[in-house]
Amino acid sequence: MAHIIVVGNEKGGAGKSTVSMHVATALSRMGHKVGVIDLDLRQKTLARYLENRLTFLAKNDMNLATPDFRDLPEVDKSALRPGENVYDRRLSMAVAGLENASEFILIDCPGSHTRLSQVAHSLADTLITPLNDSFIDFDLLARIDPDTDQILGPSVYSEMVWSARQLRAQAGLKPTDWVVVRNRLGAQAMVNKKKMGDALDALAKRIGFRVAPGFNERVTFRELFPRGLTLLDLKDIGVKNMNISMVAARQELRDLMSALKLPGVTVDF
Repeated sequence: MAHIIVVGNEKGGAGKSTVSMHVATALSRMGHKVGVIDLDLRQKTLARYLENRLTFLAKNDMNLATPDFRDLPEVDKSALRPGENVYDRRLSMAVAGLENASEFILIDCPGSHTRLSQVAHSLADTLITPLNDSFIDFDLLARIDPDTDQILGPSVYSEMVWSARQLRAQAGLKPTDWVVVRNRLGAQAMVNKKKMGDALDALAKRIGFRVAPGFNERVTFRELFPRGLTLLDLKDIGVKNMNISMVAARQELRDLMSALKLPGVTVDF
């Protein structure tokens, strides 16, 4: 069966689609067969990213490793079983359509609480949660005492992940490997940065996730989107001398892929 990677966080602007695109494309470039599903049915950022990639490759007569993107199929509601949710059926059909031909299926969730996102989290073998280095984002994971910095208890997103884990356990599936990715880190070792690190380490032990390094805030990522490219494609399109920011970002991607510890994956770029 394909290993399912879900990229989720109930807050927009955390870099989910950038992480999704780079993880999926990195796996493709390393020779793995990867299917991709975008559950943000309104913004469709990841779908647009991949559409831009195919357009760029066709225009320039190039062939770069690219994940296999699938839209959620439409379903005739008359074909649903009594009580069956139409979104459950659409997601199930999309996953089934990719499973036989894929080693990995990556599902990018919207930055909001939806039925599709809930179901996707219950399917996750690996759950990646990009998190801006801010206590505004941390609040999705846990409530914290502003005076003592002590964790008071899990918050809305953590509770949703817990529910998804319970569903997996009831179905006899292996536990989800939950990886919280610290994204958009500041370059300086500020007090807030250390507090965030300490808070995440403490919470990780309480509710069961691993912490991994993500991407710093870089202009490079915004420049890649219109052409559907990733950091690993730069040399293929003729960039001979990468600047310091590009080299650092490539190392960040390498560190992230290593930290995910995906089955059968040897990071070789």
